[in-house]
Amino acid sequence: MTTPGLAGFIASGEDSQTCDVVVAEVLEALRQDFELVHDRGAPRGARRRTWFDTFDWRLYKADMTLEYAVAQHGGELRLSGGVAPARDAVQPVTGWQASRPHQLRDLPDGSIATSISGVVAPRALLPEVTVTGTTTAYRLLNEDGKTVARLLVEHPAVAAGEGRPLPPRLTITEVRGYLGQARRAARIVAGIPGVRPVTQPLLADALRAIGRYPGDYSNKVAADITRQMPAAEAAATILLRLLDIVEANVPGVLRDIDTEFLHDLRVSVRRSRSALKLFGDALTAPLAPRGTALTGRELARFAAEFKWVGDLTTPTRDLDVHLLDFEDTARALRAAKPDDLEPFRAYLKQRRVKEFRVLARGLRSPRFVALTRDWRERLTAILDSEKAGTAATVRSGRSRRAAVETTGTLAADRTRLAFAKVAKRGAMITPASPHDTLHDLRKRCKELRYALEFFAPLYPADAYGAVLADLKRLQDCLGEFQDTEVQIGEIRALATSMLAADEAPAVTLLAMGEVTAWLAARQQAAREDFERRFAAFAGVDGQRRMAALLRGGSA
Repeated sequence: MTTPGLAGFIASGEDSQTCDVVVAEVLEALRQDFELVHDRGAPRGARRRTWFDTFDWRLYKADMTLEYAVAQHGGELRLSGGVAPARDAVQPVTGWQASRPHQLRDLPDGSIATSISGVVAPRALLPEVTVTGTTTAYRLLNEDGKTVARLLVEHPAVAAGEGRPLPPRLTITEVRGYLGQARRAARIVAGIPGVRPVTQPLLADALRAIGRYPGDYSNKVAADITRQMPAAEAAATILLRLLDIVEANVPGVLRDIDTEFLHDLRVSVRRSRSALKLFGDALTAPLAPRGTALTGRELARFAAEFKWVGDLTTPTRDLDVHLLDFEDTARALRAAKPDDLEPFRAYLKQRRVKEFRVLARGLRSPRFVALTRDWRERLTAILDSEKAGTAATVRSGRSRRAAVETTGTLAADRTRLAFAKVAKRGAMITPASPHDTLHDLRKRCKELRYALEFFAPLYPADAYGAVLADLKRLQDCLGEFQDTEVQIGEIRALATSMLAADEAPAVTLLAMGEVTAWLAARQQAAREDFERRFAAFAGVDGQRRMAALLRGGSA
C-alpha cells in the first residue's frame, strides 16, 4: 500500500531532450541501489486533465483547486484543498465538457458542489488550462525482491495549439513499513544534476507556459503609484488600470458567461467616471512635452462616453439583480406561494433577452470600440510623456516638485474634499429629509470610496482599513435603502407592463405586492439605521481616523 507522494522533483533542462537525459540518469542512479521493474498494476495510457476556476480565481484565493480528469469510463472531478470532509474529494461525472464554461448547476450533487458553491457563486467555472501526458510507474525492489518504494515519472504537456512540453515530474512514494528506503531513494534522485524539488503545482507551470499565472485577473484597482510620482502620471496609471478591467470583461459579457462580468465592467466604468471628476484636471496640464495633455473638450467627451456605457449596461444589470435574488425573494413570501411568482420570473427573463441584445450591440458598436481605443491612446501618450519628463529631470539633476503636483498631494487634497462633502451632506439629513438626499449621499460616498481605493498604495494599511470598514458599513446601509427603492419602483413598472401584455395572473400580482411590502420594510429598517452608521463614520472619531490616514498618506 502506498502513501501520497513522499518527495516530488522536476527534471529540468534547456529542451525536452535534455530533460529525457536527466530522467535516464535518475533511473540509472536508482538501479545502483534498487532493482527497478515496471509497475504493471499502475494505470497506463495518456492522461488528460483540465483545471477549472472562476474568471477572478475564487477557488485559487480560497486555496482550492478543481480538476477534471478523463477516466477510462467517463471522467471525474477532483477537489483539492478546502475544508474537511470535502478536502481532496473525487467525484465521477458524466457528460462533462472540459472545453466550455460550467455553471454551478452543472455540478452533480455531492461534497464537491457543497464545498465550492459558497466560494464560487454566482460565477461560472471556466477551463483555465488543459494538460496531457503519460505516466510511467516503477517499483523499487530491495535485495529480497520486496517493493520498498515506487517512482512515478510523468511527461506532461500543455494541450494548446501543437502542445507545449513541460519538464518531466518525478515522484517517490512510500510503501508502508519501508519509509527509510523511500527516503534513501528520494536522496538519490535529489542528488542528480538537473533535478530540483517541486516548488509549484503542475497547474502553475502549465499556466506559465501559456503566458498566464494564478490570480492574473482582479477587479481591484491596485495601480502602481507612489507619493512622489507626478499627479498626471498617477492619474493616467489609475485610469489605464480601470480600462484594462473594462476590456478584460467585455468578452465574458458578450458570451453571457455569468453576471459578474457585467458587474465588474460596470464598476470599472463607474470608477472611471468618478476618477475623471476627482482628478481629471490633472490630465489637462501635465508638465510634459506639449501636445500630450487632454483638452477640456476631450475630457468632457470621454466623461460623456463613459456615462453612455453606464446607461447602456444599466437595464441588463437591474434585471440580473432581480433574477439573482429571485430564489431568496420567493422563499421570503408568507401569504403567497413561491410558485405564484413564476410568471414574474418568466417575464424578467424575456425582458433580459431583449435588453441583452441592446447591450451586446452597444459593446460591439464602432462607438464603444472608438472609446476604448482613443482613451487608451490618449492615456498612454500622457503616461509616456510624464515618464520621459521625469527621466529628463533626473538626468539634469533638477527638481520638479515645485512645478508639478505630486500624487501624495493630489490624493490628500481630493480625498479630503470628498470626505468633506460626505460629512456635510450627511449631517444635513434628518428623518424628514426626502429620499433623494440619501441617494445623493450614497453617490458622494461612492466617490469617496473610489478615491480611497485609487490611492490605497499610499496609505498605511491599518489606518486605511479602519476608515474603509466604517465607510463600507455606511454604504451598505445607503445601498440597502436605495436598492430597495429602485426595486420597488421596478416591480411596480413591471407589474404594469405585465398587465398591459396580459401576462399577469392575479396570484402573481398579489405575490409581487407582498414582495414590494417586504422591500419597503427593509428600506425603512435601513433608514432607521442610517444615523448610527453615519455617526460612526463621520463623527468626531471618524474625522480623526480620516485625518490620521491623510497625514500618513501625503508627502
